[in-house]
Amino acid sequence: MFPARYTSRFAPSPTGHLHLGSVYAALASFLDARTNHGLWQLRFDDLDTPRNVAGSIDSILKTLEILGLHWDNAIDYQSQHLDEYHAVLNDLMTQEKIYRCGCSRKNVSSIYAQTCRNQHFPAENPHALRLKTDSRQIIFNDDLQGKISQNLAECGDFILKRKDNIIAYQFAVVLDDMRQNVNHVVRGMDLLNETSKQIYLQHILNLPTPNYCHVPILVDSNGIKLSKTTLAAAVDLSKPNRVLFQLLELLKQKPFRELEHATVSEILEWAIQHWTISNLKMITKIDCGKF
Repeated sequence: MFPARYTSRFAPSPTGHLHLGSVYAALASFLDARTNHGLWQLRFDDLDTPRNVAGSIDSILKTLEILGLHWDNAIDYQSQHLDEYHAVLNDLMTQEKIYRCGCSRKNVSSIYAQTCRNQHFPAENPHALRLKTDSRQIIFNDDLQGKISQNLAECGDFILKRKDNIIAYQFAVVLDDMRQNVNHVVRGMDLLNETSKQIYLQHILNLPTPNYCHVPILVDSNGIKLSKTTLAAAVDLSKPNRVLFQLLELLKQKPFRELEHATVSEILEWAIQHWTISNLKMITKIDCGKF
């Protein structure tokens, strides 16, 4: 069972500096936690080691501290829990809920055709581990996007451990959130379609399902999502109060103009007192190109 106290998290990957889109999601999560007198924890999703960039963790910590986004409890690192992930995978294999798959990416369409589900694939050969799914309907209520319903067959048998032996995000995040007692997940719309997979995993593992809230993603003037892959610029920390004010505008919080010149702590204090997440209801994208 989850604790009664609101508990959330921010879980960046250490693949580079935080850009405006990342900090936007972090601030939404932070303000929702603080407004609800809850905990806001920090976790580094650092399992995808080929993508990790040296110095990113220090850069991310510096950015959060300068912006006044202080976390609760010790920082959690996925890489410190490999034994936990593998123990659960072993249990799932024993229960025949997962299977070995030797298919390469180029041979797999968007929905896996269960090519290896009923085959005996030698453990010594390179393989991924896939979760057996069915055609059940996953339904949940998102705080901003309303009732979401997805047939699990649309997801197919998805991967829990990749062929390169890296634990997949879908699997790790479910165990991570349980380990940190996370009962409220506030994150970007780009992860909305992944939520059904995570809820199914929670069902399989007999874990409680957190409350989900997917905030709009920030896009540039061309409608492209801000991301590291599109070379989004690192947040300019020379004027952190200006960054926070800008983000509050993007979050539709309608800060009064004089607040732009306030200190970081004053801006955050105002934001916590006036946080109205429902201002973002049913919005999926926000153009930040004008800022």
